[in-house]
Amino acid sequence: MRQESRPAPPFSYASYARGRLARVAAGTAAALVLGGAVTVTPAAAASPDECVFGNKKYEGRPWSLQRVLLDELWSQSKGRGVRVAVIDTGVDIRNEQLRDAVDVSSGANYLPAKDDKGRPVDRGKANGTTDTVGHGTKVAGIIAARPAKGTGFVGLAPEATVIPIKQNDAEGRGTTKTLVRAIDHAVAEKAHVINISQDTANAVEPDESLKRAIDRALRQKIVVVASAGNDGLGGDDKKTYPASYEGVLAVAASDRNNERAPFSQSGDFVGVAAPGVDIVSTVPLGGHCSDNGTSFSAPYVAGVAALIRAKHPDWTGPEIVAQIEQTAERSFAGHDQRVGWGVVDPVRALTDDDRPIESPDPREGLSEAEAPTAAELHLGETPQERSERYATYSLGATAVLAALIAGTAVVVRDARRRTARSKGSALE
Repeated sequence: MRQESRPAPPFSYASYARGRLARVAAGTAAALVLGGAVTVTPAAAASPDECVFGNKKYEGRPWSLQRVLLDELWSQSKGRGVRVAVIDTGVDIRNEQLRDAVDVSSGANYLPAKDDKGRPVDRGKANGTTDTVGHGTKVAGIIAARPAKGTGFVGLAPEATVIPIKQNDAEGRGTTKTLVRAIDHAVAEKAHVINISQDTANAVEPDESLKRAIDRALRQKIVVVASAGNDGLGGDDKKTYPASYEGVLAVAASDRNNERAPFSQSGDFVGVAAPGVDIVSTVPLGGHCSDNGTSFSAPYVAGVAALIRAKHPDWTGPEIVAQIEQTAERSFAGHDQRVGWGVVDPVRALTDDDRPIESPDPREGLSEAEAPTAAELHLGETPQERSERYATYSLGATAVLAALIAGTAVVVRDARRRTARSKGSALE
């Protein structure tokens, strides 16, 4: 049972990566030892190579976008007018694709909380545009990066507005208090969607204040999207926070085959899955990097939520969540612990939207076979059998009559021919 005297758990972004997994595990262990604090990791999984800020542009179209018919998607919505709060490590607007996507005035009234020792958390610039980690810049790009020359990468909602809220310090760490304050600030800034790419590393439930902050956001019709976490290699099902809070859309990571990525956390709380392997996005100073993790699956879904909200501004948060879950791509009926209701399908979510729904229907799109009807037993001749018998008699009689007529004609013809020959012989 959680003790009330336990220190507020710090929150940080998590990395899952080949070549860096051991270092991440060591860092997590150290954090658990210090003061017995509970770490929380934003679900990011980095690529094998270290990401370089100010990197070159990715010229092609990333696979996560190739799976979407973008022209059809954007004919429905581009997210205009929707505000998405990115609670993370900040968003660097020096990347040209984010310069016009970020509301730089949204941090004016944001007062950073202090850590458990009473020290203020360094946020850099007050407007949240300082990102020395790069995590938040990647998350923001997946949601709302603007089109740019020289690259096929673009955000799923390229006309949405990002509210950058830096709740982590330069080392990527934060606390329950900083996250609560960040959520409340997102509500004050009239966010329509909140993306939280962070989770508790050891599945210990944080202080109750975090749940209350989430509930305050949900009551304002805000869609709260959170990463499920990257501790799935062991195969254990466990809750992570804030993803497992009721009302939050928890997102797992899927690969190119629409299957759960090995690192993605499983559990009953998972709502949907989204691409989280080899995900290309924006980085500080400019350019792009590839990364892995549920940290980048969550903003993929947050972008879809922004598109739906722009198209259906009167829909409630639960209705938008249900729409995303209902239209997800799946090969089974119902919910699955690994990928939830399936892998998000952006186009279907925007086109199969005749009416809002409150919750997904596991039978939707599946046809149920009808039981065969037993044949009726008739002891006597049925009307149909009698009609068939009469038809057979009529057909037989017609055939006989035709044969008689034809036979008679042949006999008459032959008789006439014999008579003619006899007369001819007499004249000779």
